[in-house]
Amino acid sequence: MIILDELRVEMTGYRKNIEELGEVLDIKNAREEVARLQEQAQAPDFWDDRDNSQKVLQRTKQLENRIAGFEKMASRLEDIIAMIELCIEDEDSANEMADEITADVEKFKADLEAKNLETLLSGEYDGRNAILTFHPGEGGTEAMDWASMLYRMYMRWAERKGYKVEVLDYLDGEEAGIKSASIMIEGENAYGFLKSEAGVHRLVRVSPFDAGGRRQTSFAAVEVMPEIDDNMEVDIRPEDIEMEVYRSSGAGGQKVNKTSSAVRLRHKPTGIVVSCQTQRSQYQNKDYAMKMLVAQLVEIKEREHLEKVSDIKGVQKHIGFGAQIRSYVFMPYTLVKDTRTGFENGNINAVMDGDIDGFIHAYLKSLSHGTLTQ
Repeated sequence: MIILDELRVEMTGYRKNIEELGEVLDIKNAREEVARLQEQAQAPDFWDDRDNSQKVLQRTKQLENRIAGFEKMASRLEDIIAMIELCIEDEDSANEMADEITADVEKFKADLEAKNLETLLSGEYDGRNAILTFHPGEGGTEAMDWASMLYRMYMRWAERKGYKVEVLDYLDGEEAGIKSASIMIEGENAYGFLKSEAGVHRLVRVSPFDAGGRRQTSFAAVEVMPEIDDNMEVDIRPEDIEMEVYRSSGAGGQKVNKTSSAVRLRHKPTGIVVSCQTQRSQYQNKDYAMKMLVAQLVEIKEREHLEKVSDIKGVQKHIGFGAQIRSYVFMPYTLVKDTRTGFENGNINAVMDGDIDGFIHAYLKSLSHGTLTQ
């Protein structure tokens, strides 16, 4: 009983934490904004401007998810306190429910910590959708296969979070994997979470492409950019853009369009190359590719603390030894370790199935504490 009394006092103290979380998440104003947006959506001419209507619906959903997440945490806390008080009054229930209560308490603490980490996402673009681009590095076919494994990992992570994924570009490797791919992950704070994943990822395993069964090391890079609003002006001179059109093809060689509608843009001053092939027309693909180019230039400008995009001197990419942010070891042991934070997970299959929140949270904590190793 003494343990339950102490647990009740501890959990009652978390009511203050929940109250503070509600203030940080600005739940009161979020509810008021949802009401205004819902009223706006009822207007007869709401769907006349489809772009604006989509933004309104997306913003509404983001706010509703934030409110629902907060209310769920508050409700869980009260349920746990009620269960503890019930067990204090009934000793038989205490014996039966002790393990379940302990598990609920630990899960609540972990989830509350994750919610608190979300409040660290205060960057200008943290709340935006994220554009991820995958590039194989040193390692040939093995590296292309590794890039496709990372592609799947982030797809699965997005599914776990309830985010929407749109494939923007996908180019098959000659034998296996992918030469390059780009996806848009849509959801609240998608960029804020995934910015931690930008960099070179290193794989160590026995290669399925090596007849001798030897251990191989390969690399792939992940670029992460925020989706930028259409009304954001970035000074890019037309003469600095080199455009190439080519025939679209989907994953596995499936044809998306028999005409040369796919678009590849190269920004001459920096060497940045972006591609899009999944839209219906060359115009739409060019539009998406320009959004990706702008997003990447803005991300580099912010990361390097530059005053303007034209200050970016060039983008040098080394996707190989010494550049990795994280290592994934399948052989001779299983371990995934982040070189910046030191966070590690021995369940590599779970990680490859999208369980990467531990790495993301460790990055955000290190970023907030100023202990991140670059």
